[in-house]
Amino acid sequence: MHPIRFLILAVLFYILYRVIFSGNKVTEKPEELGDNEDVLMEDPVCHTYVPQNSAIKTEKNGKIYYFCSQKCCDAFKEEQ
Repeated sequence: MHPIRFLILAVLFYILYRVIFSGNKVTEKPEELGDNEDVLMEDPVCHTYVPQNSAIKTEKNGKIYYFCSQKCCDAFKEEQ
């Protein structure tokens, strides 16, 4: 077997290995994150993302809404 054929087969096996085993990665769900990691929540008024721990929160109909500022929170309350 020529060295070039061996090299081509080795590269093909490596690519096949990466394709097969790259899909088995487990991603963490937000509720599984540790205390040191923060989840980003979308502001329903200006659609910016704000860390959940530092967001301004308000509850309506049993659902919690997160805001980047008091101005967005007030605008949401007036809109409703």
